[in-house]
Amino acid sequence: MKLAIVTAYPPSKITLNEYAYHLVKHFRQNEELTELVLLTDKTEAKKDIVFTEAGCKISVKACWTFNAYNTIITVSKAITNTKPDAVLFNLQFMKFGDRKIAAALGLMLPLVCKLKRIPSIVLLHNILEEVDLSTAGFTSNKLMQKLYNFIGTRLTKLILQADIVAVTMQKYVSILKEKYKANNVVLIPHGTFEIPLASTNYDLPDGPLQIMTFGKFGTYKKVEMMIEAVEKVRKTTKLNLEIVIAGTDNPNVPGYLDTVKANYKHVEQIRFTGYVKETDVPSLFKESAVVVFPYTSTTGSSGVLHQAGSFGKAVVMPDLGDLALLVKDEGYKGEFFDPNNVDSLAKAIERIVTNEAYRVHLENINFKAATAYPMQKITALYIDKFKTIIESKKQSKISKIAII
Repeated sequence: MKLAIVTAYPPSKITLNEYAYHLVKHFRQNEELTELVLLTDKTEAKKDIVFTEAGCKISVKACWTFNAYNTIITVSKAITNTKPDAVLFNLQFMKFGDRKIAAALGLMLPLVCKLKRIPSIVLLHNILEEVDLSTAGFTSNKLMQKLYNFIGTRLTKLILQADIVAVTMQKYVSILKEKYKANNVVLIPHGTFEIPLASTNYDLPDGPLQIMTFGKFGTYKKVEMMIEAVEKVRKTTKLNLEIVIAGTDNPNVPGYLDTVKANYKHVEQIRFTGYVKETDVPSLFKESAVVVFPYTSTTGSSGVLHQAGSFGKAVVMPDLGDLALLVKDEGYKGEFFDPNNVDSLAKAIERIVTNEAYRVHLENINFKAATAYPMQKITALYIDKFKTIIESKKQSKISKIAII
């Protein structure tokens, strides 16, 4: 099978590029695939497709740009020219742009595949029905929220034109089936990027305990409360703690982290890593004592939580939305905090950093949860779905010929 994947891809700064990297890494090792065609966003640096493991051929066509209005045309041409047997879309609603028209035009691509009769699956990481538009940084204006919801409903109907829409949480399946009467929605878990061959080592490096957060910051992911919480823990415990803020600004909030640096320049032992290469991610997690999720909202299944679990890390999370559901559905465990209360976050961090036995207990639980959904298993599920779609289309074609 020759599979095309429409996605942002490293070294892209566009959302979900990291997820795409791990999809590709594991897809290419599956014997069912003869070639992977990556239909990616354009970047100055070359795409990171060098892997040590044996696998199928990978070709890259950088054919779209964030916020471009011609994405539907350029990607459609790339699909026509590369002639894949099937297409996988790695999507969320702002994948192709943060301007409404550009984003909407890109999301029409599953309909294009339907018209071209090319088997397609959309991996949809979030649904607008479960996004708090105010806290997630979209808009706090009530009238605009209604407009966003109206547009979101229409865009969801376009996405549902794919042969299958895969979502990462059971709640999303239920909402889409109930609201849109869709019968082509399936649950395929997010999956865990890397699973060590043996049980993970919970020893930490010498020096300060690292309290780390990872992501794109400025909208619903904000680091001020985490910085202030760690300062409180330092005062109450006298522990040697380092604050590690790993990642970049959210594209919608350029300059956010520079502002944070300026406002908190008086705080000692605070490190801003900037963009983290995929090859540097393992050491970033392994060296951390605690991974904090300083979120005021959630917009889908958390890749960072799955990464934290795969490296056996204790986590501190807000008790809200999809994170709380993941803990229930997939077996992760951590300390919860009130997302509007610095003291609550400080106490959650303190409970872990002052009790090594408890930290290791959480690490064991999260590692066990992560190993239940390795990426190998997830990519195999997608291939099985594609084979079913392809066979169904063949049978439909044979039936039509027989009738004629």
